[in-house]
Amino acid sequence: MNEPYVLALDGGTESARAAIFSLDGRLKYSHAVAYPLKHPRPGWAEQNPADWWQAIVGAVRETVRGAGIQPDEIIAISGDFTSCTVVFLDEQFQPLRPAIIWMDVRSTDQARRIAATGSPALKYNGFGNVSAEWMPCKALWVKDNEPDIWARTRYVGEYNDWFMQRLTGEWVGSINNVSLRWYYDRNSGGFPVDFYAAIGLEDVLDKFPGTILDLGAVVGSLRADVAAELGLPAGIPVGQGGADALVAMIGLGVVEPGKMAFIVGSSHLHLGQSAHQFHGKGMFGAYTDCVIPGLYVVEGGQISTGSVVRWFRDNFAYSHTVKGQQLGSDAYSLLNDEAAALPPGSDGLIVLDYWQGNRTPYVDPEARGMMWGFTLAHTPAHVFRAIIEGIAYGTEHILHTFRQHDYAVEELVATGGPTKSRLWMQIHADVSNVPITLTEAGDSAALLGGAALAACAAGIYATPQEASQHMVRIKDRIEPDPETHAAYKFYVDKYIKTYPQMCDLMHEMVRHVAAQPK
Repeated sequence: MNEPYVLALDGGTESARAAIFSLDGRLKYSHAVAYPLKHPRPGWAEQNPADWWQAIVGAVRETVRGAGIQPDEIIAISGDFTSCTVVFLDEQFQPLRPAIIWMDVRSTDQARRIAATGSPALKYNGFGNVSAEWMPCKALWVKDNEPDIWARTRYVGEYNDWFMQRLTGEWVGSINNVSLRWYYDRNSGGFPVDFYAAIGLEDVLDKFPGTILDLGAVVGSLRADVAAELGLPAGIPVGQGGADALVAMIGLGVVEPGKMAFIVGSSHLHLGQSAHQFHGKGMFGAYTDCVIPGLYVVEGGQISTGSVVRWFRDNFAYSHTVKGQQLGSDAYSLLNDEAAALPPGSDGLIVLDYWQGNRTPYVDPEARGMMWGFTLAHTPAHVFRAIIEGIAYGTEHILHTFRQHDYAVEELVATGGPTKSRLWMQIHADVSNVPITLTEAGDSAALLGGAALAACAAGIYATPQEASQHMVRIKDRIEPDPETHAAYKFYVDKYIKTYPQMCDLMHEMVRHVAAQPK
């Protein structure tokens, strides 16, 4: 037999991407096929599972062809999918309505009602505001607003659950998704029955999967009819997958306490493993057995990070864009070079990175961004650097919140577009006094995590930790500078003090603007 491979599938917001990896984690080939995203009303976001399937089939077939391997060399499948993308299925597992995807916020009223219960189950969102993204909010919205659909719904699950059922015929849940966003706690008996009764969703429990599997556990075997569509051999094992960012933790090697997955891009996500369970305001989690059995996942996040940098470039750095085109470069490179020559703190300029609200530690959708400390000496490079520093201060504020719960981060393992900027990563390392490592997988960390889970399902590795140790490789490490870290402490303090001083004015402004006629 030729060299064996595993197949990973990434069900993203805009496309399905398939990838083939060797058993030591080397990417052989990858291909993506886009699918539609519809916004029927403001704040709504939906997709048709039939579009998912068409894209998945196309992505898998092209990936196998592009890899130049025989289908029977693939020995297992797993994957990662957007979290909180909810499906409503009938008795035959056919969708009764489009899937309500993660970014949909139509269930804001339901989220407020759920938060108002004060249930102990709300420990997972810090006993504070409940996000309209989470599973119970979306299920409750359908029950409230589409009672005919709800009455015909036999199964409620997520994109991952739909995919696993389609491949194997088995209706099972992932410990990853149910712990992460369904308030499931294995240590406390599973689903909190009293919580679901209190919010008027006691009948959803019979619609949820009855069996919950750990990541990488065998869900079942690839059905013959589905195998024919995908161009794969029937009967190969399908390993349990989960949410994209959480599966990426495995693909980044974040499988033990002390390390934190640092997923950076338009937004920032911070995901770490803890040996002890703790809950509190200003953080999400710690989720029981969410990725690794016996460990707890802690979560923090910043809503608008790279998106603010892009906003500044697109609206206020036109001269740098033009100059970059003339020099065969780009605005980001020029701004990076100029900002690198400036001192820590950008000569007294503070930026609060709340353009789209605050996810943690305040969970405040009415927070807004601000800049203060301007003088006539400040230049576009100052503002550019101050935005990056403000984002780094926001990350440090989150890590500070974790430290208050005796959870310390010793290493950030980063993935995403901003990792291409050495300045940006160095500022993060210096502000938090934590080294940052980069892996060979780069932006394919979630797919590599899915490949690791497939390798577990194939019996190649016993656990996701073992798979990660064999399949993840570090390519770079950025060490913090102690003197620069000391210089940043003053500015971090001012950043943290800004929101409490301004939050009331922010809320008044947001509500005033919202009340204006359109």
